[in-house]
Amino acid sequence: MIYRLMLFFPISVTCLSSEMVIRDIGSRWELFVDDWLIERKEGVHFKLHHPIPREIAMTFDKPWEGNTCGYVTVFEDEGIFRMYYRGSDHDPESWRETHPEFTCYAESKDGIHWAKPELGLFEFNGSKRNNIIWQGIGTHNFTPFKDKNPDCPSEARYKALGRGEGGLYAFQSPDGIHWELMRDEPIITKGAFDSQNLAFWDEVRECYVVFYREFREGYRDIMTSTSKDFIHWAEPRFLDYGNAPLEHLYTNAIIPYFRAPHIYLGFPMRFFPERKKVISGGLSDGVFMTSRDGIHWHRWLEAFIRPGPISERWVHRNNMTVWGILLTKSDLPGAPGELSIYSSEGYPGKDNRLRRFTLRIDGFVSLYGDYQGGEFITYPLKFKGKELLLNYSTSAGGKILVEILDAEGKPIPGFALDDCLEIYGDEIEGKVQWANNSDLSKLAGRVIRMRFLLQDADLYALRFR
Repeated sequence: MIYRLMLFFPISVTCLSSEMVIRDIGSRWELFVDDWLIERKEGVHFKLHHPIPREIAMTFDKPWEGNTCGYVTVFEDEGIFRMYYRGSDHDPESWRETHPEFTCYAESKDGIHWAKPELGLFEFNGSKRNNIIWQGIGTHNFTPFKDKNPDCPSEARYKALGRGEGGLYAFQSPDGIHWELMRDEPIITKGAFDSQNLAFWDEVRECYVVFYREFREGYRDIMTSTSKDFIHWAEPRFLDYGNAPLEHLYTNAIIPYFRAPHIYLGFPMRFFPERKKVISGGLSDGVFMTSRDGIHWHRWLEAFIRPGPISERWVHRNNMTVWGILLTKSDLPGAPGELSIYSSEGYPGKDNRLRRFTLRIDGFVSLYGDYQGGEFITYPLKFKGKELLLNYSTSAGGKILVEILDAEGKPIPGFALDDCLEIYGDEIEGKVQWANNSDLSKLAGRVIRMRFLLQDADLYALRFR
């Protein structure tokens, strides 16, 4: 039996007016990484969740790699996970390069075990038996992506950005392995570019989007721009972090979340140049931020990935979150999968490497109510579908209840709080049920609100289906 100790306080509902915005969420997933859906809340708050450190996924131990490898990219491509990174090495005494920089490639079937194929493309020390895919302009921070633009020609199905003289240069490839410049001059010239600069095709907004390094008021920061053809770009703008203070954001790792591509997630490496723990040169950690338009961001000041107990992570330019999130299998029985996120450690030591971290699907942030209970009410919204799914987790004694209201805030008969069957457990796609009728088809397209009651429970995301 679930004890009803929830101390709820009735929340007033604003009456619908002609000026009020109605959230049309269709049948897409909505993540509770911001308050976009929430009009009122009482006794609940947003909780940032932290990835769990796992095994070493990659050690940069080949002769053409070394202690200063970095700027890593990963993405899934038709059942194969691809990884791209800079191969570089510096003498620890003189800090001079021991060999030229290269762009290297690895692949995996599970996101845990990575292979470095012998591609035979570029020579190192008299041999082409290596995984080098590019040498020359752009190798310092060569950052590829697979272009999802339906009008993209086959010879440019893969694209990349890399820093060269005067700005960012554009590259193309038909297979992600064999690369060439798209033009001989840079396509973006306004910026600093001394970081991992990235771009992608935004399927929702139907344009290319770029995020890259520039300096603002003495801080390392991020600019963005858009393009229809990947060559000609609009005037760039700095990101707006609201009330968050300026901090050194060394990288950005911004990506549309694959389960909700209308939401951008960012994973900058935050840099504190004045701090010292193991050696001089500053300290870093990984932070999290999110946006719905690419310009206005909510940036958590609490670290997403802390350096942790490994001393090598308390050295400058570690804890750099790799660009890309992979959906991988979980080792927990019955789990539907997990998100794999990668972060650097051991820079600039002899065991420069990447560690894998895992997170539940959609599990970046939740709305949390403690055992005393809390609740929130959504803005007016419209949806498509006939059932409501939740990504949630409760304790054995916790629960979630859902009430559907009309536009004026009155419970709809059959979907009131007392009709809802208690929701408890831990599910990625748990179905909400009411006693007499769980089919929401007759409410689809109608303006409604929802009231959620949370007791010792986390709510990560919802979707109508």
